[in-house]
Amino acid sequence: MSGFERYLTLWVGLCIVVGIVLGRLAPGAFHLIGEAEVAKVNLPVAVLVWLMVIPMLLKIDLAALGTVGVHWKGIAATVGINWLVKPFSMALLAWVFIAHVFRPYLPADQIDSYTAGLILLAAAPCTAMVFVWSNLVDGEPHFTLGQVALNDSIMVVAFAPIVGLLLGLSSITVPWGTLLLSVASYIIVPVIVAQLWRALLLKGGEPGLARTLKSLSPLSLGALMLTLVLLFGLQGEQITRQPAVIAMLAVPILIQVYFNAGLAYWVNRRLGVEWCVAGPSALIGASNFFELAVATAVALFGFQSGAALATVVGVLIEVPVMLSVVKIVKASRGWYERGAAV
Repeated sequence: MSGFERYLTLWVGLCIVVGIVLGRLAPGAFHLIGEAEVAKVNLPVAVLVWLMVIPMLLKIDLAALGTVGVHWKGIAATVGINWLVKPFSMALLAWVFIAHVFRPYLPADQIDSYTAGLILLAAAPCTAMVFVWSNLVDGEPHFTLGQVALNDSIMVVAFAPIVGLLLGLSSITVPWGTLLLSVASYIIVPVIVAQLWRALLLKGGEPGLARTLKSLSPLSLGALMLTLVLLFGLQGEQITRQPAVIAMLAVPILIQVYFNAGLAYWVNRRLGVEWCVAGPSALIGASNFFELAVATAVALFGFQSGAALATVVGVLIEVPVMLSVVKIVKASRGWYERGAAV
């Protein structure tokens, strides 16, 4: 582990503070960055995601994807958590905390909207950042790519019915532009670029590929830190204007992330799944597709709605909380492998 990775928590904290401060000092610049989007997909963030993801996808030999079926137990556990547990556990947590525990302290006219935003946030798993988390826990890269591809396929048919059921709406406006552009931008394009680059590097032999991967490692972490600065800079005004509301909305999000990650990790352990698969399974199981959630919240409830704010809170805490899950998964490897019947 490099010195940078050893103190990753410190760097994350510094980036959050820097982002908030810069967002307050230069709101105009961050407003311009925030406006640089297509179908609610922010282009600067997309570029940073490419810088994070492509080096990790370079490690993947697509020819080996045919063997991902051997990890069927991990795939089944992840699909079950993502689609049968996570949206419904979030609905329960939102009902407990937003509709009851925190109700006296929140705007009465936004209670239902906050609840809807939290449900939207948990209704679909992340498609891009999970490659970063998987890499940080030394996860099996072919399993991660295969699982993401499967989740994206399920999302096309399951997202609207699940959201409609939990929100009690008969018709859900799915922002197909955001969904399809996100999948293309964060999965298809990076995979193609990485595989073309990999083929070019392999012409010089495996050592050339290994050297390139080693040299690109700092790039991925640097892009992750810049993403944090950008996200908190874009939302700096929101954070300082209503910190109490944001803190209350963060509570059910934090609980559902740790609950679903822990459940996926435990189920994989009970099934005897290898740790290198259980790690990314837990992280994918706990992740949220926040771009889709934000776009759907805006389409259904409006930009200034409580639903939109709730999804933005998910954006803000996604990186710090998932990094904490990464740390827990790595620290618990010994416990996991002692109990997994591998």
